[in-house]
Amino acid sequence: IRTARCFEALRQRCCRLEQEQRRAREELACAAAERAVLEVKLKHARNQVEVEMKKRHRAEAALEKQERKLQLVFELLLQEPSGSGVLTAEQRSLLSALAGRHAARTLVPGRSRSSAVDESCQSLLSHSDISYDRTDDDVVRK
Repeated sequence: IRTARCFEALRQRCCRLEQEQRRAREELACAAAERAVLEVKLKHARNQVEVEMKKRHRAEAALEKQERKLQLVFELLLQEPSGSGVLTAEQRSLLSALAGRHAARTLVPGRSRSSAVDESCQSLLSHSDISYDRTDDDVVRK
């Protein structure tokens, strides 16, 4: 009778362990599915960040090009002798003031438009804080 009771206790313990194993496997499957969804979202987010950074760089390059053209126009208008006949003294002084302000703003050493953006948004998310390490993407899953 004692042996039968021991076997019954062992059988009940085995049943509880099998139920726990099934529950753990279900949780593992749910976690794996959630992980797969999050990995897809991460991949999309990385691609979107990359696209936006490329757009930003193109826009900054176009802006710098336009600023250079504007500076050249200012210089041309101020230095060209024929411009003195076209422009009044007031217009020339206004242009020189604008050119000086524009040059001071664009020629500040170590200060670019992108650094101004980074500084203003640093508390939110800096592009330097984003890791583009894709070694996690290549991990072999078992």
